[in-house]
Amino acid sequence: MTESQRTTLSPTDVQSMEFHDTDSQTHVSSSKMSNEPIKLDIEHAIVGDDPRLWSNAKKNVVLFIISGASMIAGLCANIQNPANAQIEQQLHTSSGDISLSLSLFIFIQGNFPVIWSAISEIKGRKTVYLFSIALFTLGSAIVAVSRTIGLVIGMRILQAVGSSAVIAIGAATLADIYEPHQRGTMMGVFYSAPLLGPSLGPIIGGALTQGLGWRAVFWFLVIWGGIIFSAFLFLFKDTFRKERSVTYRNVLKRRLREQQSLEAKDESRKISEKKLQVNVENQTSSKDIEGQPTVIPPSAIREIKLSITDVNPFPPYLSIISRKNNFAIFIASGLIFAFSFSIAYTCARTLSMYYNYDALKTGLVLLAFGIGSVSGSILGGRWSDRTLARLKAANGGISFPEMRLESTKVAMVWLPLSVIGYAWVCQERVNVAAMCVMLFLAGFLSIWIYTSTLAYIVDANTGRSSTAVASNSSFRGLSAFVAAEIAVPLQDSIGDGGLYTLWAGLVIITECIILLVLYKGRKWREASDEREKQKQDGK
Repeated sequence: MTESQRTTLSPTDVQSMEFHDTDSQTHVSSSKMSNEPIKLDIEHAIVGDDPRLWSNAKKNVVLFIISGASMIAGLCANIQNPANAQIEQQLHTSSGDISLSLSLFIFIQGNFPVIWSAISEIKGRKTVYLFSIALFTLGSAIVAVSRTIGLVIGMRILQAVGSSAVIAIGAATLADIYEPHQRGTMMGVFYSAPLLGPSLGPIIGGALTQGLGWRAVFWFLVIWGGIIFSAFLFLFKDTFRKERSVTYRNVLKRRLREQQSLEAKDESRKISEKKLQVNVENQTSSKDIEGQPTVIPPSAIREIKLSITDVNPFPPYLSIISRKNNFAIFIASGLIFAFSFSIAYTCARTLSMYYNYDALKTGLVLLAFGIGSVSGSILGGRWSDRTLARLKAANGGISFPEMRLESTKVAMVWLPLSVIGYAWVCQERVNVAAMCVMLFLAGFLSIWIYTSTLAYIVDANTGRSSTAVASNSSFRGLSAFVAAEIAVPLQDSIGDGGLYTLWAGLVIITECIILLVLYKGRKWREASDEREKQKQDGK
């Protein structure tokens, strides 16, 4: 549905409305002129207290809270690094155990959002936020008092589970409250917070470790978690509306079919043989009911209450990744994230080994990468929205999600060059100022591209944005896990020059995948929509 097409319906009209999961450009004018029911895409289904109609001040509060919460995800993955030496010494453990705690953290943090997103599509966003942040805070507190490395590893996994929800659910929350033409900018603002984590984490962790010891690092996370939990509890209003969730409606359809089947069987047992023969043409058997398309009346959404037992994350996840456009963009997104994780991880090692920098100085150098990433996120998001608006105007006021990816082209030429520049600046051990420039450019250009891909993932998966972002997070987590495991061996064997020349090649492949989605994604997406529609009509 285009932005200019708004439809105000009476309660009577709403009762007869037929909702469809279609692209955002679906027109309603022709429906108004006929006797057909008005068709709205599920993203614009009529709901009570529509979050899209909230005031800007109320939306900004939501954005501020989820941005603060998302910083947890970026901080806690890196804040431990300056404390590793102390942890190893005081808990009498090995560097292998420390590395395992970091790798498992990244892996779990990347993959658990699939579970959180499924829960949020049934029980709402706020419930997931509160429960996940509570788990994160509990895990941080136990790590802070741990006496064994086994307990540290176990509670770091709990931290990862708790901190993983906000990235996936946060993007879905923005989709709840903002229209597609606003999302690029808002995604840029939202994603800038966790991007500061890899830069601020070593600085905060280094200062706390040097001043108060390694346990202070995790007490800091406990305090931050408590503040965010309080903000969600007292200031956050749930943005989830079940009428706009494909996952919720699919589960509801299944429950309705089961209920209708049971009611039909009960009715058939009560009807006498004589009455059954008289009214045989007017009766509908349970088999007939099962074979009919399931129409969800608004009253059913209110009356039938779904529980946590209805949550099954795997069918929505498999449905998302089975779409060619999604699978391709997830691979590209995962490679960009793995690059960002690798460069922050290996740069700290290079500065320590060859420049003799301590944790605090290393954090200050990595701040260049963080500032570049935040700048790229904010400016790239704005450019993404501007590009979408320009192409939409040129296309007669009709937009489709792939238009947004056109905004990535401006960064595609320069990103591989900046990665190669960083590679050989590090390899030749030149002045650290040159390293800071290359880090800034690499961060700025990579996140410029990533912000548009994240907004595309939300736009291209109408009614299932949280599942789509969670699936993307799964690909990111797996990619970062592999990058963390191979980065140090490759750095030792072929040096920074060889490692990041390889990364430049992977970046070029990533850009080719994004261009493929730009030019082929719409065709793939529409074919997937048609197959899904046929599958639903057959039920």
